[in-house]
Amino acid sequence: MLPPGRPAPGVALIDPLPLYREGLSALVRRTPGLRWLGSTGDPHSAVRLHDRLRPDVLLVDSVLDPAGHLARLLVERDPALLIIGLVRDAHARGTYLTTALDAGVRGVVPRNAQPGEIVRVIAETCRSRAFVHPDLRSKERPTLTRREYEVLALVAEGLENQQVADHLVVSVETVRTHVKGILRKLGARDRTHAVSLAYRSGLLLGGPPVLE
Repeated sequence: MLPPGRPAPGVALIDPLPLYREGLSALVRRTPGLRWLGSTGDPHSAVRLHDRLRPDVLLVDSVLDPAGHLARLLVERDPALLIIGLVRDAHARGTYLTTALDAGVRGVVPRNAQPGEIVRVIAETCRSRAFVHPDLRSKERPTLTRREYEVLALVAEGLENQQVADHLVVSVETVRTHVKGILRKLGARDRTHAVSLAYRSGLLLGGPPVLE
């Protein structure tokens, strides 16, 4: 469900396949709470499309922006823009995800996902400002306990160990132990590196783990 009480987000698309553009147009038009603005198949006209339509959400086929140059350019022009990468199979296990997230892409979804899944990713990205579809989250990423995840999330917000301890009502020594475990599992040099790795892998974008 899309966030209530807000103007319906305007959606645009950059994709080379006319059939895909027509299909997404129909999907968005029949989805309550979304507005279809338009599309283009030419990445070179993406800036003009953005400036003309001013979308809230822009979906981009990963084959048209594999290195994130377009995403970076558009986000620099419009920091509020939510870019969602439509990920081709060839990019799902490569460096695309890391590159895209670094460039400012806020959501990623398989390009061949079911219509309902694409709508869900649009909604989740609008709600949380960042969302990685479960099928694209690295299967190789370490598994944190729920408490480790909570500590990591607070560290990502800029809290120091004592502040984390106060927030979770545990001892600072317990927090230090969790931080050490997080660094070990993620293979991180320090807290800042751990947060960066967690965002790049989708660990901090996809919600807490189920494991205790």
